[in-house]
Amino acid sequence: MSEKIKFAVVGLGFVGKRHLAMIRQQQEAEAVALCDIRPKSALNLPDWAEELPFYSSLEELLAQEKSVRVLCICTPNGCHAEQGLLGLEAGKEVVIEKPMALTKVDCEALIYKSLQMSKQIFVVMQNRYSPPAKWLKQLLLEQRLGNIQLVQINCYWNRDERYYRPGGQPHPWKGQAAADGGTLFTQFSHFVDMMYWLFGDIKNISARFADFQHQEMTDFEDSGLVQFDFVNGGMGCINYSTAVYQQNMESSLTVIGAKGSLKIGGQYMNEVEYCKIEDYEMPELPPANPPNDYGHYKGSAANHSYVIENVVDVLKGRKNISTNALEGLKVVEIIEKIYALK
Repeated sequence: MSEKIKFAVVGLGFVGKRHLAMIRQQQEAEAVALCDIRPKSALNLPDWAEELPFYSSLEELLAQEKSVRVLCICTPNGCHAEQGLLGLEAGKEVVIEKPMALTKVDCEALIYKSLQMSKQIFVVMQNRYSPPAKWLKQLLLEQRLGNIQLVQINCYWNRDERYYRPGGQPHPWKGQAAADGGTLFTQFSHFVDMMYWLFGDIKNISARFADFQHQEMTDFEDSGLVQFDFVNGGMGCINYSTAVYQQNMESSLTVIGAKGSLKIGGQYMNEVEYCKIEDYEMPELPPANPPNDYGHYKGSAANHSYVIENVVDVLKGRKNISTNALEGLKVVEIIEKIYALK
């Protein structure tokens, strides 16, 4: 069997542990080091991971663990750029959880460093792997829908005190402007990514924001209505809220084209609810993965395994990167343009 690709995971909250589990599932990958600012005893790691070398600083990990080829960065959003640069500078390939950074300038610095060091940046945007997303991408490539006229994205989720103040204590980074960045960065950047991946860039943006339920818990809005035109033609909107009562309500994508219309819906954009296209019969799609379950609240579909699989395939020379750094930058740029209207 070919040599295993050695990974280190930085940040061992829920998402970091997902990365750890997915690395373990890949036959050609191996986790060899862990890093978190919290003590190891507080992290509730799986038994097998307890044995791995553990560091409280990324600099120390990079100095000691020379065999690491890939660094998975699963820390608060505001840390992604600095830690990504450290990893690239040390000659590692980096996997950065969404969002890639909180500013376009930081994304550009990461891309510059990756080119300088000839290392890859993999940005986690797991919604692209869902069966409805892949199906829609193919429809658009084949131009089955004709000219795109209207695209509507609705994201109505629950993020209440159970998320921002677990056990009654403020979470150390969630809701803080500098570390979190805002609702579009932390909760919905993968939907912005999906929009960009499918329909391209946007212009002529207008937006309204409100903070209905989270004044005591966050530094930013919990709801927004955003309208725009697509550079490629057609117009669109993103309507979002994290103030939904008790549980997630929906994430949906409605597309109206000259030759057909469709809607992907469900709680996690995991089912095709409507499809009417000229001279086209909808195929049966494979089932979507269940959502990430964080206890009291749920996230988007659990597609991290495809991310790690893609990293291995790219580094073994078998496949192209599925979400590259330029796409990561464009998502951050779009969110920055929307937030500039606050």
